[in-house]
Amino acid sequence: MYSWILMLVVLAVMAGAYQLGRRRAISTAGGLTHVKHLHSLPAYYGLYAALWAGIPALLLMGLWLGFQDQIVTGLVTANLPPALVEGLSEGRLGLMINDIRNLATGNIVSADVTPEIQAAADQYSRLSAMAQWVMWAVVLAVALAGMSFAWMRTQPRMRARNRVESIFTIILIIFSSIAILTTLGIVLSVLFESLLFFQKVSPLEFFFGTNWSPQIALRADQVGASGAFGAIPLFTGTLMVSLISMLVAVPIGLLSAIYLSEYAHRQVRSIAKPALEILAGIPTVVYGFFAALTVAPFIRDLGMGLGLDVASESALAAGLVMGIMIIPFVSSLSDDVINAVPQSLRDGSYALGATQSETIRRVVIPAALPGIVGGILLAVSRAIGETMIVVMAAGLAANLTANPLDSVTTVTVQIVTLLTGDQEFDSAKTLAAFALGLTLFLVTLTLNVIALTIVRKYREQYE
Repeated sequence: MYSWILMLVVLAVMAGAYQLGRRRAISTAGGLTHVKHLHSLPAYYGLYAALWAGIPALLLMGLWLGFQDQIVTGLVTANLPPALVEGLSEGRLGLMINDIRNLATGNIVSADVTPEIQAAADQYSRLSAMAQWVMWAVVLAVALAGMSFAWMRTQPRMRARNRVESIFTIILIIFSSIAILTTLGIVLSVLFESLLFFQKVSPLEFFFGTNWSPQIALRADQVGASGAFGAIPLFTGTLMVSLISMLVAVPIGLLSAIYLSEYAHRQVRSIAKPALEILAGIPTVVYGFFAALTVAPFIRDLGMGLGLDVASESALAAGLVMGIMIIPFVSSLSDDVINAVPQSLRDGSYALGATQSETIRRVVIPAALPGIVGGILLAVSRAIGETMIVVMAAGLAANLTANPLDSVTTVTVQIVTLLTGDQEFDSAKTLAAFALGLTLFLVTLTLNVIALTIVRKYREQYE
């Protein structure tokens, strides 16, 4: 039976518990005319009953679904014939278990179906069906028990509002903790895998090497698999593409924000601002097609006309299109920050005889600078993390060059390339992706610290 149906049933029980809890509170108070004798509004008593009916049941359902497959798989594995699993490695055993699971669910298996495998698949199906029925019974029993508990506790003197607010506070704390712990888990997982990589490859070679060739030779005489992990070409390529995009996005975005907030008529602003923000909704693959099919050939033909040697895929093409894509981030955030500057600052500047342009340059922009820096930082992070445009317009070649007309690659592109397809997560080639991700995280963190320092400095000056 589908789990989502059970969730809907639990939600229906919560709705019923809300109505019953509310009516129970009114009846214990002596009717609607005596509601004033209740400590809290009747709705809080209903919420109290709904929370008791839903939260324990939903938590139990989540835990059940999280561990059900592991328990069923463990029972099936324990009942396999010893002759069938004897001598199998952990990987081969995992493949067999996966075949049993696929056979039980009607999917394609990778090996011949033997009678032992068929029997294990049938057992897996029986245990899974039994677990589903038991989960339905237990979850519904817990929901009804919670509703009954809340029903018995409902009294006019009960502080229902305080208890409901305490429950919601705990829920908010839990969800906030989940976000923090998820971030911490991501950082630690990347850190541990990076440490494994640096046990295989010297950090000096990784951070200061100029040759990037992550292919590992399988044989001593294999050609083209040197296994060099010098990441300097990736860092320079990322820096070059990001710098070009910022040179496009920051001036255009900031000037457009100043025009829309200070000079444009209301009707012009109502049309131009949504039209500009449409750029943020275009998928990056569309920008990649535009860069590869339009901008890159145009730059190549223009360079050939000027006698320059331009690669078919260049950092300049990727940076220009990426800058166009990032314009809405800078423009929209800067516009909101500029509009948030108090009008009294502008009026004071005009009263001292300053023109509108002088007011913008010497009052509005300095006062809005912390927010503008935040918008530019978001745009830089967006540029550093972009992948699709670079793949389609700048290429995959790890070239160490300062010429924007050459083909380059970036850190994010190499991370995707290294983790594409079936990979062994104990090889230096795959672990290199985690080292690149850790480096990218540290760079972004450094940018955040610098931006916060700038924001704090100017915020103290203008508040």
